[in-house]
Amino acid sequence: MMGYYILIGAIALVSWLVSSRLKSKFKHYSKVHLQNGMSGAEIAEKMLSDHGIRDVKVISTPGRLTDHYNPKNKTVNLSEAVYSQRNAASAAVAAHECGHAVQHAQAYEWLTMRSKLVPVVSVTSGMSTWVVFGGLILGAAAGVGFGYWVAVAGLIMMAMATLFSFITLPVEYDASNRALAWLKNRNVVTQSEYKGSEDALKWAARTYLVAAIGSLATLVYWGLQVFGGRD
Repeated sequence: MMGYYILIGAIALVSWLVSSRLKSKFKHYSKVHLQNGMSGAEIAEKMLSDHGIRDVKVISTPGRLTDHYNPKNKTVNLSEAVYSQRNAASAAVAAHECGHAVQHAQAYEWLTMRSKLVPVVSVTSGMSTWVVFGGLILGAAAGVGFGYWVAVAGLIMMAMATLFSFITLPVEYDASNRALAWLKNRNVVTQSEYKGSEDALKWAARTYLVAAIGSLATLVYWGLQVFGGRD
């Protein structure tokens, strides 16, 4: 028990450190202005065009760090700052989100798997812990009865969320690799600007890695609570 709390505490600390470092990196690279003068929106549109993608729109979305690609309506959604700014950070984010659009256009298998899990995880992830906890209260710790199966159902929900977290990793890393390759091969950015974009995306990817590890640790803990209580 104590070991678990130490592990979760360590993961939470690492997550905070990575998140803080990410914000610091993006703040720094937001000051590295692009010599080509292109905005995030213009970079996104060019990357889509270079890949022959004509049916995806680049739009601005409110907030910070709200950038994402929506495969349902085929839109690259860039936060207001990324959409309009002309720096290494906005170039990295815009190209990364277009990397997801390229994945979609090319039927990248990991993105396809992730998309199929989205409807399930969006419903179950928020309630899984409560279902497991409720099952334990109903008597799952004894390993018998209705409560046990309620807890198992909660674990299955939790496992789906954990699986989703790990499937997200290759999707995010691949999108970054596609973005960086395009930025470099098309000479969209200078060498110093490229290094900034690369560093920013590296730290962004690490947030997903920490989240996946945390999700797995939580699943293992609750699994031990349910199955460890059986005779």
